[in-house]
Order: sequence, then structure tokens, then C-alpha cells
Amino acid sequence: MEYKPLYMHIRDQLVRHLVDGSWAPGMVIPSEMELARQLQVSQGTVRKALDTMTADNLLVRKQGKGTFVAEPEDSRILFQFFRLVPDDGPSAFPQSSVIECEESGASESEATALEIEPGAPLWRIQRLRHLAERCILVETICLPSDRFPDFPDLGQIPNNIYQLFSMRWGITIAQAEERLKAVLAEPADARLLACEPGTPLLRIHRIARDLEGRAVELRISRCLTDDIHYAVNLR
Repeated sequence: MEYKPLYMHIRDQLVRHLVDGSWAPGMVIPSEMELARQLQVSQGTVRKALDTMTADNLLVRKQGKGTFVAEPEDSRILFQFFRLVPDDGPSAFPQSSVIECEESGASESEATALEIEPGAPLWRIQRLRHLAERCILVETICLPSDRFPDFPDLGQIPNNIYQLFSMRWGITIAQAEERLKAVLAEPADARLLACEPGTPLLRIHRIARDLEGRAVELRISRCLTDDIHYAVNLR
């Protein structure tokens, strides 16, 4: 069995408060001293556990006010989960327009990605995303229906969909795995992106996971990269 330091065990216990909803977005959490008393460990151990949660954007420390459960506001989602940056300008959160939302059975590849049975019901959402009023990508989002019951109609799906996950179903996106590949625009995508069929696109295959590591979203984006690039800060 792999060794796991005590502060990581404490972190796991604290994350359960986020999973079960007892620590809600925006809520101030108990002090380090109080948590140490409740968990019967040292204050230093609690601090290290909270440090890792802060580094993972699950908590936010506010000087003189305390430590709060992070809310999935645009700025955090932008830098944590959106990596497309204009070549000659600052990062910006893209605007979205949903063009389709339907419920149907999962294909083999969708089921594998989401760790569900083939044919299981899922929501399939297609939307366009814009930067500086230019459509730069078309994306298909697949969500297991049992985790997202009563999904809203087209006009009620917000730009920041991860905030919707958190506020409506209590699902926090904690991590995502992405694979990048160069592809050529299919006719359907070319029409939506206003480019020629065969135009080079960047395909981003994302599996997003919740606080317990369960796959909750499959997202496939096809991106024009004439004036943008994919940026990652490695450290």
C-alpha cells in the first residue's frame, strides 16, 4: 500500500465536507484551531491540508476574514480550465451560445470516457464559444443524466456551466484531463466556425472529474487557432 502522509488523510476528510454539501460555496470554514480540535491532530497538520486545498482552488483565503469555500466564478474557471489565449492580447473568458441540447444514449466511446454503460442516458450539448466577438470553437459536452437530472432548456444554460453544476447539483469540478490533437475541419464544424472544410483545427478531448474523482463531463472542443494558442504553465 502506498504511504500517505497524515495531512493528506486530513485533506480527504475535509474534502468530504465539500462533497456532502456541509461546506457550501462561499461559506467560511472553521478556524485551523477548531478543525485541529475536531480532528484531534496538530494545527500544523490542518494547515498543510488546507494549503493543498487552497492550491487546488477548492478554498480561498481572505486576509483578516478567514478561509472560504471557493465559488466557481469566471476568473477561477478561466485560469484553471480554459487554456486558449489570444496571440496579441490578455486572457479573457469566452462567451457562449448553445445551439443544441438533447438527451440520448451514450455511445461506446462516450460511455468509456464517462465510466458508464453504453446506451445509458446522457445529455449532449453543443455550443459555440466566442472571443472578441469571433467564433473560435465549437464544443460538444456530454453529461450523465443520472448526475444531472432536469437539465435546463437551451435558453437557461449559462456561459459558466461549471457554476451551474455547483449551484444546481452540488457538483464541483476539481480536475480535468485533456488530450490535444490536430485535425481537419469536417463540413459541419466548418459551417459553424465560418471556415473552409479541411481547415486545421485543434481538437481538445477533456474528461472532467468531481471531488471524488468520478468522471462527470466529457467535452470535445474543435478550435480555430489562427489568432490564439493553447497555453500551459508547467511548474
